[in-house]
Amino acid sequence: MYANTAIWTISGLTTAGVILRPLAWPEWVWAVAGALLLLAAQLITPSTALAGIKQGADVYLFLFGMMLLSEVARVEGLFDWLAAWATQQANGSARRLFLLTYVVGTVVTIFLSNDATAVVLTPAVAAAVRTARVGDPVPFLLICAFIANAASFVLPISNPANLVIYGQSIPPLLDWLPRYLLPSIVSIVATYFLLAWSQRKRLNQKVSSDISMPPLKASAKLAAAGIALTALVLMGASTFDMQAVAGAITTLLVLGVERKSPWPIVKDISWGVLPLVAGLFILVGALKQTGLLGSISDLLHQLAGQSVIAAAWGAALAVAVGSNLANNLPVGLVAGTAVQAAGVSDHVAKAVLIGVDIGPNLSITGSLATILWLTALRREGHDISGAMFLKIGVVVMLPTLLLALAAAEFSG
Repeated sequence: MYANTAIWTISGLTTAGVILRPLAWPEWVWAVAGALLLLAAQLITPSTALAGIKQGADVYLFLFGMMLLSEVARVEGLFDWLAAWATQQANGSARRLFLLTYVVGTVVTIFLSNDATAVVLTPAVAAAVRTARVGDPVPFLLICAFIANAASFVLPISNPANLVIYGQSIPPLLDWLPRYLLPSIVSIVATYFLLAWSQRKRLNQKVSSDISMPPLKASAKLAAAGIALTALVLMGASTFDMQAVAGAITTLLVLGVERKSPWPIVKDISWGVLPLVAGLFILVGALKQTGLLGSISDLLHQLAGQSVIAAAWGAALAVAVGSNLANNLPVGLVAGTAVQAAGVSDHVAKAVLIGVDIGPNLSITGSLATILWLTALRREGHDISGAMFLKIGVVVMLPTLLLALAAAEFSG
């Protein structure tokens, strides 16, 4: 009993550290510190910690490849060119720039994943608002966070959490689309209108239309081709394993063309994301020891026996809230394992995935994508407080989640 209490206490303090960032220390410091404390107190064994780290292998590979791709694209000027193009197309309209940014974010999320939207699109949007001399960039920067979660279950590859939830039993694409296409469309559309409504006053501003297009270097075109090819590979494979390979190959090609040292690219990558994810997976491994999965599985089984619809909606709301307390990757892992152990219908599993993917739009620590987005914002000289995000998230997330769950009732 003492061990369980200690694990829950350390896990809670670690989560609070990741969310609040005391002393302004990075999120990964608190996640790693929590994992090390569990080991030092002998609450988990080294083998348990190692098993937790291994469980996130696919996620690490994906993030490594995506961070390489995005950093190469940034250094070679691809984002600056895209920013100028988007600003020209907006033709001086803040609302048109908002819509265009949202559409681009939707496409990036669907075909490259929500983490790619946070890592790749955020610098481009930051460059666009600078180029357009936007007085208040907040509405445009928020898009990168909200669409990253709202569109993250159109395809299996749209969110690493989808892989975490289903594990090795992830449905093939032709089975996935009938289940999730309609609720995904509802989620994307509802999030757009609710976010635009919440930012309606800020969107009443002028943006510059006198924009000159910078030259697009051959290396930038090569980086864009690498990103596009990666999207095609991920579409065909529905797996994240090729992401690291694609990122490494593209980086080597660009460095070869430009005859540059890899050091400027390597040193600017946000490497702290990898130990952050590893620490969260170790915490999940520790929580498993407390009997958490068994309790959740039993509860799901009981609820499903009384009403499948009530179990589905209740589970979706629970994981949506839980994702904001402990991040959706570990929550998705716990929930997915519990769903499989309980042997409940696919109806419940579908609702759980929707809750894990949309739920993080409530707070800044709800998903890895949002944490990556915050990191990218800080690099670009912007910051959005947790209180501001929560205020907007309350307006956007809950109605979107309820509408998407209702749409899921009518899908395959």
